[in-house]
Amino acid sequence: MIDALYNGISGLNVNQNALDTETNNISNVNTVGYKSDKISFADLMYQNSIGKGAGVASVSKDFTQGNLKQTNNSLDMAIEGNGYFIVQGDSQELNYTRSGNFTMAADGTLQMPNGYNVKGFTSTDKNLKSSDPLATNFTSEYDTFIGSKVSQSIDGQIAETINAKATNYNLSAKDDPITNLGNNYKTKDAKIVDIENILSKYRSELSSHTINDTASVAPTYQNSIVSFDKTLLTNEYSALSITIGDTKIEQNFTGDANETLNKFADKISQLKGMTASVDTNGTLTIQSLVPGESIVVADASNKQNSQVVQNQVINTTAAIEGSGQAKLDALEDQVENLLTRADAKYLRITNTVDATNPQTKTLEDIQLNLKELNLSDSEFGEVEVDNGTVFVKQGDTRFAVGKIMVSSFVSQEGLIPVGSNMYSASAQSGDPIYANDISKVNNKMLELSNSDLATGLVDLMVFQRAFEANSKSITTSDDFLKTAIQLKK
Repeated sequence: MIDALYNGISGLNVNQNALDTETNNISNVNTVGYKSDKISFADLMYQNSIGKGAGVASVSKDFTQGNLKQTNNSLDMAIEGNGYFIVQGDSQELNYTRSGNFTMAADGTLQMPNGYNVKGFTSTDKNLKSSDPLATNFTSEYDTFIGSKVSQSIDGQIAETINAKATNYNLSAKDDPITNLGNNYKTKDAKIVDIENILSKYRSELSSHTINDTASVAPTYQNSIVSFDKTLLTNEYSALSITIGDTKIEQNFTGDANETLNKFADKISQLKGMTASVDTNGTLTIQSLVPGESIVVADASNKQNSQVVQNQVINTTAAIEGSGQAKLDALEDQVENLLTRADAKYLRITNTVDATNPQTKTLEDIQLNLKELNLSDSEFGEVEVDNGTVFVKQGDTRFAVGKIMVSSFVSQEGLIPVGSNMYSASAQSGDPIYANDISKVNNKMLELSNSDLATGLVDLMVFQRAFEANSKSITTSDDFLKTAIQLKK
């Protein structure tokens, strides 16, 4: 009978623990990333005794993935697959969590709600091209979008962003001085047209840019030379003519032969993507302003009374189209040149996040403040995450600022819960292993608790009935003891 009391007490204890465990699961049914506890019982047998009972064999975590819920918060993230976000508080110890309801701290770092910083790799390679040697980031002065490109390696471990902006060339452009007449003379409107033309070529090439594009050929410019006979330019009945592309350019005699040739060259220079100059000998040089672009230059002649009196020989050096990075570089150089000619400034920032060979790199805080990163004088933008790569978007520009790293463990059951949905590694769990290649980080999503409310409520009822049954066994044993005592009396 005494053994029966102890058996009942052991039953009360284990079922109380079971109730505590399950109520904890139910209380965390809405906790992001929570992993439910599972309690296991074991029977007890005491040596040299018939006494039996029940004990708690273990309380373990159920690490199965919870459902993923779409949210509208750009800082929300959810891991699909095996792995944990890496976080760190004030101490040097790293902790691990499935909870991705992150926030942005006052200093711009990505954090958990409890203030622990999310760890990963940051942008380490910043390359500039600028017509202003003092410019290192995009200030409000650079208000004109030039181009933007995001490139990622096949495995997603390297991300490169190219962003180019300029000052307002529509406002700064002006006509060349009259001293440039006959020597690549451009009006304000012609300069703007040339810039728009080269920008369309540059953006098209930029769209096909890939990381580490080493197989490339540098383009060249088409150049055409025509030597006009100045002795045929003598009176108002004289004229010059040439066809460039689909446009026929004619210039009637005015002033003298030199003035006529200068105005002829200036008309050509006003064509989109073309420029021309003439020397005192009457040699006209026509060049395309777009590297790699070919255009037909034909039918050069001197005319008298609208009749051709002499056809001129055109010596054209054809353009090499070019390809790859070398072509992109040449186009960019010309973008800068034409902007500078329009008295505008150009700035391109290329930054790279490289998460290859993670064992050789140091984990850093993920910084979202573009001013802190010296990329822009405007601090914040819209955060976008593509499978762990963090971008900050401002207008038409996107900057790669970091890569959120994910770790897995040989035995995640060995992880030690430390509160706030975090775990620490242990000897049983093993050392963390970078797992970005076997898991996916989803943006604007959260992993819900894997606690099942229906199952939990059923288990509560079972544990409650078991608790009641064990309490009944104690009262029954007590009644037997009372009877035995009464018999002795």
